[in-house]
Amino acid sequence: MDQQRKTVVALGFFDGIHLGHQALLRRTVERAAELDMIPAVYTFDRSPREFVTGVPVPLLVAPEHRREAITALFPIREVIVAPFDHDLMTMPWERFVEMLAERYRAGFLVAGHDFRFGHRNEGTAALLQEKAAALGIGCDIIPAVTLDGVTVSSTHIRALLERGEAAEAARFLGRPFSITGRVRHGKGLGSRLGMPTANLVPPAGQLVPTHGVYVTEVAVEGQRFPAVTNVGVRPTVDANGEVNVESHLLDCGERLYGRQCRVEFLAYLRPEQKFPDLDTLRAQAARDAGTARAYFTGEKEREAR
Repeated sequence: MDQQRKTVVALGFFDGIHLGHQALLRRTVERAAELDMIPAVYTFDRSPREFVTGVPVPLLVAPEHRREAITALFPIREVIVAPFDHDLMTMPWERFVEMLAERYRAGFLVAGHDFRFGHRNEGTAALLQEKAAALGIGCDIIPAVTLDGVTVSSTHIRALLERGEAAEAARFLGRPFSITGRVRHGKGLGSRLGMPTANLVPPAGQLVPTHGVYVTEVAVEGQRFPAVTNVGVRPTVDANGEVNVESHLLDCGERLYGRQCRVEFLAYLRPEQKFPDLDTLRAQAARDAGTARAYFTGEKEREAR
């Protein structure tokens, strides 16, 4: 980080980097350009709610991919990922703002209307502005962003994905929900069925949408492939209960083993189900692939109009 210039710091957990987060980050970049400061993000390495309650919070973006997701959307120069621990949890809210000014040279802060911080969440957006002013720091509070009368939030998007509503979740995210991971060797069943698949296990802590079959796109090293993806435990052929994200890339014969890929969920087709035999599974997989092809053909026709 440039040790001479001050920063405009966006504050929040930023799970999902949804439309609300994007409004906040956009303002951060704009303020940084106006004030000749460095656009930065201050976030946490884990969900504060999970740390306090001990109840896992499945995340829309795995922690190790959040920095990449933020900088892919906005020219943020610095992403500060602070460990959310007991010291940070019990820090007085006034001290938290002072720390941003002293340690990270904050000259301007940007936060959402519902941002809470400090011991017992006593810090509010209004108190943040008040303390920032006392320190000679600017502060913008971003109001709630709504879509069709619904406030955009990570909680709402998680609920949509838990019901399989991938297309609706994409509207609130501003892009498709995705899972990123490295393709691993499976049992080779897809190849035996004539439909080879790229298999990945979701990162720890990553939210997985409701089990079922989806129309997807798979991004690999700058290339994009239309695909059909099964999320679940493969009850017809497996008994170990491990959740897999298994994608059949339409019209792609490349072997992806060991490569990093991103599976983007576009539309939900049907629930995962157990079939009586492999022939029935093969026939249904072929129908799913045909439905996915029709989806992409329809998309291309709409784009051409």
